[in-house]
Amino acid sequence: MRDFHKPGRSAVYSDNGMCATSHPLAAQTAIALLQSGGNAVDAAIGAAILLGFCEPQMTGLGGDMFAIVKMPGSDEVKGLNASGRAPAGLSADALRGMGLTTMPRQHVQAVTVPGAVDGFCRLHADHGALPLDRVLEPAIRYAEAGIPVAPRVAMDWAEAKGNLTGRAQDFYLAGGQALPVASRFALPMQAEVLRRIAAHGREGFYEGEVAEDMVNSLRAMGGTHTLEDFAATSSDYVTPLRSNYNGAELLELPPNGQGAAAMLILNTLSEFGIAGLDPWGAERAHLESEAVKLGYDARNRFLADPDHMTRLDHLLSQETARALAARIDRDRAMADAAALSESVHRETIYITVVDRDRMAVSLIYSIFDSFGSGLASDRFGILFHNRGAGFNLTQGHPNEAGPGKRPMHTIIPAMLLEADGSVMPFGVMGGPYQAAGHARFVTNVVDFGLGPQAAIDAPRCFAEDGVLKIERGYGEDVRAALSAKGHSLVTPETPIGGAQAIRIRPDGVLEGGSDPRKDGCALGY
Repeated sequence: MRDFHKPGRSAVYSDNGMCATSHPLAAQTAIALLQSGGNAVDAAIGAAILLGFCEPQMTGLGGDMFAIVKMPGSDEVKGLNASGRAPAGLSADALRGMGLTTMPRQHVQAVTVPGAVDGFCRLHADHGALPLDRVLEPAIRYAEAGIPVAPRVAMDWAEAKGNLTGRAQDFYLAGGQALPVASRFALPMQAEVLRRIAAHGREGFYEGEVAEDMVNSLRAMGGTHTLEDFAATSSDYVTPLRSNYNGAELLELPPNGQGAAAMLILNTLSEFGIAGLDPWGAERAHLESEAVKLGYDARNRFLADPDHMTRLDHLLSQETARALAARIDRDRAMADAAALSESVHRETIYITVVDRDRMAVSLIYSIFDSFGSGLASDRFGILFHNRGAGFNLTQGHPNEAGPGKRPMHTIIPAMLLEADGSVMPFGVMGGPYQAAGHARFVTNVVDFGLGPQAAIDAPRCFAEDGVLKIERGYGEDVRAALSAKGHSLVTPETPIGGAQAIRIRPDGVLEGGSDPRKDGCALGY
């Protein structure tokens, strides 16, 4: 029970259906679709696409999507990988010949073919209940009429406006400036794109005038993309990975996402008995940061397009986790995770919806960096993601950039099956933080008994780029203790990530939580 004398959020409870996501209009739209006869798939798709207009710096039609769906009335769980592939003309040799040693980020070479629209259309065709035009109607209406800019969105917009270049500035800036709070943002030309998708399905996006606009724009910027690359885009159903953590079962999607890294971090932490520690103390923060450093080093070594990856079993092995745990000093921060593990081996929306029949959807949809590549198509203003930045240029590496390959992905939906029979779809936004965020959320729930809202509210820290980013929710005594262990502490300008979750309790009641670090909420009916 939270302290009602202090600011905070209560968990949301309902019986018939629920949505938790990062913008109130999207949550409300999901509930309206459920109330009009839609199921969780309809509601998740309609609200997610709307989020591309509510939070254009986070996501949009030019991005990728992953989903986990628990089918109603059964234990069957399906995964969908709707991440796009590199164009057939992408060449690591050519990029190295340009003097590059890493993939450029805000650059046409980092633009892989968007996979989200194909995934939405496939998921709807296979599991939706409402007609597609009804599912897309709210997003079409808001794209034309505009949406008042929310506070967190305005902050992100101002911070990332410099990422936008060329034609994208015409669509996503006003007089060269970021849109302030409460100003109205509209993309009427994308309402037309959605009408074509509603009428023709995926072909309305990957073929015809919309595809021609995207390809012609990309090629004018120096890309190798072709109409054939777009027409060939196809999402894939995949079997979720499963791992146990202290009596609970975590479901993640297999590579090219980083879900396996979250599992490796949890397996490593299981060697230390986290449940016996102060949940907001220095020792837990230290052990978690060290496990994250080693887990991310392993991720960077091995995770790639599943057609090119051979070490997944190694990442998921408890033996690997045990070997990594042995390299953690409980009293001292490691300086070089790569050296220690040598012998052992960013912008996003998340939405979860549960309906009356207890179909549950865990869906994540992203353009990677804030405003993605910063590049947009000339006519329809499709903002291209820069997922190709997830490739590397190391010759022979499984994640080396190459034609038709999927890059290593940071975005990961998840589902937690608790020991008491609860089922909890959840996700954590925040680019590279996501695997670490999954591990923290799971330990908050499993080891410390927190409900979805309390697990989300709790303070976060994240070891990245040689520093320990630590939110202001930690006390000065904890900061001092972490500094004494050798951590270089930095308080980030923006909070670390965001999260959403819905717990389907054994008694059937839905319990939702939504991150106060974002503008959104959990809503039920």
